[in-house]
Order: sequence, then C-alpha cells, then structure tokens
Amino acid sequence: MNYKELNCPPFTADEASRILSTRIRVGRNLADYPLGPGITKEQRNEVEAKVSGVLSKFTGELGGKYYALKTMSKEDQKQLVDDHFLFKEGDRFLDACGLNRDWPDGRGIFHNNEKSFLVWINEEDQLRIISM
Repeated sequence: MNYKELNCPPFTADEASRILSTRIRVGRNLADYPLGPGITKEQRNEVEAKVSGVLSKFTGELGGKYYALKTMSKEDQKQLVDDHFLFKEGDRFLDACGLNRDWPDGRGIFHNNEKSFLVWINEEDQLRIISM
C-alpha cells in the first residue's frame, strides 16, 4: 500500500485540473469484538480506549490529536464539523440498526496535524480510516 510504488499513467493537464482532492476511506473492525449492532457499551469503550491509545503514539507525518466525542469542546466540535471531518448522531439508518446506542460514549475522531489522515472510532464501523 505504498503510493510511491504505484505505476499509474500521468494525467493530461485537462484531467489533472479537474482533481481538487482525493479521499480514500476504509472501514475495519477489530477481530475480538462484535460488529456495531451487537457491541455492548463496555466493549465500545474498550475499542475506543485501545485504538485511541495506539493513535496517541503516532509521530512524524501521522502525529496528531484524538478527540473523544463525550468530552470534546464545542469549539473543537464546530471546527471539525466546519472542516467536514466530524460524524454526527442522527442518521436514521444507523439508528435503525442500533448503532447510535449510548451516544456519544466510546466514540471519537483522530486527525494528524496536517488534517490529511483521520480515524473515526465507533461510527458505523469500529474504525473508519481516511486518507486525503
């Protein structure tokens, strides 16, 4: 998964001018835990603790900050919403399958300092990893 090893033909100038940004998202779940509709509040909190602990050790290009939804300041919340990074409660499909239970416990978002790498914890999947 090293982008430097990709052998892609170059874009024409016209094609390149149409690309404003690229976002790659992948959803993952931890093997030791049930999927979102079946996870308990305690298990969701364990997932958040494990993953946020790992993310806090990232340095260099990946170094950044973790925000727990439960303790996030209104200023941080507004900024992350304005940046189009923060997921929110209220999606009717997530609600219908029980993924909004115990909101906002056990949920959060990490981004690196450049805001080009994000990890959502316990939104739909246990991990949503986003690279921009």
